[in-house]
Amino acid sequence: MHKEELLELHEQMVTIMEYFRSREDVDGSIFAPYDGLDVDPSHVHKSKSEHKHAVFVLGNALATAMSDDEFSNAGRLSKRMEELADDAESKL
Repeated sequence: MHKEELLELHEQMVTIMEYFRSREDVDGSIFAPYDGLDVDPSHVHKSKSEHKHAVFVLGNALATAMSDDEFSNAGRLSKRMEELADDAESKL
């Protein structure tokens, strides 16, 4: 995936995150790990690896927001996103 495509994906995922943050039934603290990264889609000067890591961390949070439990499809996706985020972080 090219960096421009990754930035677009990142931006779309942030839009989804904002939707979930606006819902009263979703604990906004699940997005704290993403917020702590300080990597925003508008930060085009950040490396592709940093954005890739941010996308996986955000993907994990979004899957958690959608999951009923760890065994649901979204719960399993959350676990996989966590693994991918850890892998991406190790390559920073």
